Amino acid sequence: VQLQASGGGLVQAGGSLRLSCAASGSIVAIKAMAWYRQAPGKQRELVASITNSGSTTYADSVKGRFTISRDNGKSTVNLEINSLKPEDTAVYYCNVLVISLLGRNNYWGQGTQVTVSS
Repeated sequence: VQLQASGGGLVQAGGSLRLSCAASGSIVAIKAMAWYRQAPGKQRELVASITNSGSTTYADSVKGRFTISRDNGKSTVNLEINSLKPEDTAVYYCNVLVISLLGRNNYWGQGTQVTVSS
């Protein structure tokens, strides 16, 4: 199973970005999908998650600004980021819980850099 993330970039504070992550490979089913981020010198933190039934959770710091969604037909998870703040600067990673021919495993994308200038 491979995850390909895209959509990061450099934006000014107040701007918006859309991150996408596509899963491919010998996938039987995708369970939870999530986005994490890791800022320089900080631990990786959960930003948002979505179950296969569409239930979502968000970190308090992004509620009202970030929206996670998934397209089960395309095995993708998206993250709409609005009202960006400099403190949102980080590498964003997608994470997917997959049922595959190898069993039940978590997979990570390669990370996409989001940089917010003030």
